[in-house]
Amino acid sequence: MKTDMVKSEVAKPGAMRAPKHGAEGLRGSNQSGLRAHNERLVLSLVRRQGALAKSDIARITGLSAQTVSVIMRALESDGLLIRGEPVRGRIGQPSVPMSLNPEGAFFFGAKIGRRSVDLVLTDFLGRITAQRRHTYRYPTHDAAVAFLAQALPAMIAEMPAHLRPRIAGLGIAMPFQMWLWAQFVGAPQAEMDDWRDRDIQAEVAAFSPVPVYVQNDATAACGAELVFGTAPRPKDFLYFYIAYFVGGGIVLNGQLFTGRTGNAGALGSLPVPGPDGKMRQLISVASMASLERYLAEAGHQCDGLWDTPPNWAVPEPILARWIGEVAQGLAQATLSATAVLDVEAALIDGWMPPDIRARIVTATRAALRELDFSGIEPPVIAPGTVGAQARSLGAASIPLSQRYLVDPNAFLKERAEAPG
Repeated sequence: MKTDMVKSEVAKPGAMRAPKHGAEGLRGSNQSGLRAHNERLVLSLVRRQGALAKSDIARITGLSAQTVSVIMRALESDGLLIRGEPVRGRIGQPSVPMSLNPEGAFFFGAKIGRRSVDLVLTDFLGRITAQRRHTYRYPTHDAAVAFLAQALPAMIAEMPAHLRPRIAGLGIAMPFQMWLWAQFVGAPQAEMDDWRDRDIQAEVAAFSPVPVYVQNDATAACGAELVFGTAPRPKDFLYFYIAYFVGGGIVLNGQLFTGRTGNAGALGSLPVPGPDGKMRQLISVASMASLERYLAEAGHQCDGLWDTPPNWAVPEPILARWIGEVAQGLAQATLSATAVLDVEAALIDGWMPPDIRARIVTATRAALRELDFSGIEPPVIAPGTVGAQARSLGAASIPLSQRYLVDPNAFLKERAEAPG
């Protein structure tokens, strides 16, 4: 259940700032007014393709060699890029590959979930350098804000002093409309109604020294796959993230697609046949909530499902039943979405051990082969590459994307509004 995409950042007076790279775009421009856009473009290319020499960047972007040299010097001076060893053996001067500096920028990512709120700190490469967690019976607004108010300054204080100014922002990934969760999580409706009446972004921004962003948790997990994923990815794909509830995201033409209201990719709401053949939402058949229910009905403890990292000890008959239901639901949802979007792949990830994810992927492939895809090209079913921490990393990727990556839609808007 989603409502918005990203709430606007709140920048407090005196807030710590990373080097600014403001304009956004698709290709390079030799106009001096778009230098900031070109810097973002270079950082995006190096993130996607690894270390690149100036000549490689000039060839890919269409920028002049002189423009690229100016940009690379600026990014190196800002501490965002570092030099590699010169590559010799070619005609002319040896080329020097440039790569992202892990300490070039840092990002906080907070995940608010069914059983816990987690806060991670990542470096410029997306590696988690520190993390803290607070568990609860059910998610309350007060508990989440109180944890962040304590953990955020404590984690900043633990950083080396010279790196603290390089913290670029805090992203929060959370399910939207959490006031509708009360009946599912056993919480008093009055406490859950706080999520309807209060603005967590504004409350956290009141004590955060860096800009704060909020995004749906499943969308954020999809963003983590897009920014930090390690496998070659198609330009168009569905993304399923299985946690207490299943959610998802959509990537079109290499960009996270959120739709008019930010609700695109609400895959958990897709109607699919349940185990009894009756139509119901995917959220009711492909979520860990049903696995927890099966364990409880059989008299087993459920707390291990939420360990960090996930380390399940689920009896095989219960696990096999759940995986079968998840696979059937994901296959049906993939068929419905593909009929509209014509995506190349569907990626599956979630809060689970990698071997369980692999079993779900295999079972979903088998279930997909049983469906009628007449007139539709079946997408490839593959595992996600980020893993259980995708929501926290996705939260951290929000300020990273806002500050350092290109956004074609924003660039087109800026070009349209440019004078002349």
